[in-house]
Amino acid sequence: MSYLEYTVKSVPSGPRKILFLNWPLIILLCAVASVGFMMLYSVAGGNFSPWAAAQMKRFGLGITAMLIVAMVPIWFWRNVSAVGYGVSLILLILVELVGSVKMGAQRWIDLGFMQLQPSELAKITVVMFIAAYYDWLPARKTSHPLWVAIPVVLILVPTFLVLKQPDLGTSILILTAGGAVMFLAGVHWAYFAAVIAGAVGLVTAVFKSRGTEWQLIQDYQFRRIDTFLDPTSDPLGAGYHITQAKIAMGSGGWAGKGFMQGTQSRLNFLPEKHTDFIFNTLAEEFGFIGAFSLLSLYALIIAFCIIAALNMKDRFSSLLTLGIAMTFFLFFAVNMAMVMGMAPVVGVPLPLVSYGGSAMLVLLVGFGLIQSAHIHKPR
Repeated sequence: MSYLEYTVKSVPSGPRKILFLNWPLIILLCAVASVGFMMLYSVAGGNFSPWAAAQMKRFGLGITAMLIVAMVPIWFWRNVSAVGYGVSLILLILVELVGSVKMGAQRWIDLGFMQLQPSELAKITVVMFIAAYYDWLPARKTSHPLWVAIPVVLILVPTFLVLKQPDLGTSILILTAGGAVMFLAGVHWAYFAAVIAGAVGLVTAVFKSRGTEWQLIQDYQFRRIDTFLDPTSDPLGAGYHITQAKIAMGSGGWAGKGFMQGTQSRLNFLPEKHTDFIFNTLAEEFGFIGAFSLLSLYALIIAFCIIAALNMKDRFSSLLTLGIAMTFFLFFAVNMAMVMGMAPVVGVPLPLVSYGGSAMLVLLVGFGLIQSAHIHKPR
């Protein structure tokens, strides 16, 4: 009996698959989303519209998509990973050609009933395809230069397309998550040391390019870096966002001002209070205790993903689970660092809490892949 036959015959079938879902992980995801509903209700002044009600519908759709993905055998997702990667590239190219422009960025495709952001899809499909690549590649070839170059190119192509939109935050997430899968697959550490050295050189080149004909990033991205280094240099201009975010977070103290009592958000001093800076609203209303509680929920989700990956019996499932867990970690780590002034503002939402459609749907589909690997592992 082959491994695939053993896998198929040893997993539950039909409705019994529901019983084999990773229910603690689902409960944690629902708990985090509930925090988001509560905060969106608060920032709307005690109303479910315009944000909380729409977010609930999107979460319901996302959970449904997660369960559908989970019911499909994991070997199917491994076999179609190349197709998913190709579709992501086509959509990213379409964004370049016919994408909608909002706030100076061309990141969306208008489907009529929704605005699709293909860069969100790329976060998952890149991890899927790299995991499938290392599942196919013999272990002895993992660190061979030729076989290392192939996934590097596969990661850099969508990263470059997203960076052109421009979307620095998402491009960093795609690059880092793809690199993490390579590291977990066993690629030699020397390659990553070389990348770090190259990154230092690239950062130097970025600063040197400012004001020249070959400027590497946009002017508004330079302003974000300046604001990060010294927010007080322009407190009413470029430094306004992060200054107000710090005031909101610091004023919450240990226990916060109370639900719907945050002055920075209620009086609209806090910008993007329902998207990028929603964590500051939470910290203002529920203080350190509320912020730490949300961070604990995130940490538990990562822990359950790691435990699930350690129990996987095949390389693809374990790499995919860890890769999606890394993507999820980068989401909230970058957002929290950004809104606390520890990193430049790059427009990364807080997962399952910030208002948004594409990011939530794609992230829950990613967790559906983790559930598929969990359900269909050999028992």
